Amino acid sequence: MVQANEITFEVEDNFQKQTNRNRMYIYSPNGLQLLNIPVKHSKEKHQKFKDTRIENDFDWQKNHFKSLEAAYRTSPFFEYFEDDFRPIFEKKHEFMMDLNFQIFEIVNECLGVDLPFSKTNEYFHEIQDKTDFRYLVNGKKDTFLNEEYTQVFEEKNGFLPNLSILDLLFNEGRHAVDYLKNQQL
Repeated sequence: MVQANEITFEVEDNFQKQTNRNRMYIYSPNGLQLLNIPVKHSKEKHQKFKDTRIENDFDWQKNHFKSLEAAYRTSPFFEYFEDDFRPIFEKKHEFMMDLNFQIFEIVNECLGVDLPFSKTNEYFHEIQDKTDFRYLVNGKKDTFLNEEYTQVFEEKNGFLPNLSILDLLFNEGRHAVDYLKNQQL
């Protein structure tokens, strides 16, 4: 997204289970760790992503923040960004999309970038005149391998690619934006 001239978020498609819309991977002391935000399942067969509600009966926010602390407390920039990200784990969002857009806004601020965007008004199977990166929401189809950067536990388990942007921010700080601009797509 940092390299894009224009960003359009797909908001009119159906919610699909086991995609990156409600999950991220971090580098924990034990290796790859999934952080999954629970969602309320709809009785409708096809629920739009924009209508997907978060299941707040579980204390997922507290557990996720503890996992982030365990994984990144010793990283160079965790303490620098910690207070920026704390509101994500304190506010109870009703909709998954609202949480995702708050995270997007906070990440932009932490990177020191302004990435203007638009949202779709209608779903199209085929996109014309734009590069379609919607497949990236399905982590299983994401074959992109980013260049290595320093990670907290790499001496123990090696470099892990395609983690949450938080991994890059906590390890590289404001240098993360230059790193992102230099990635080959």
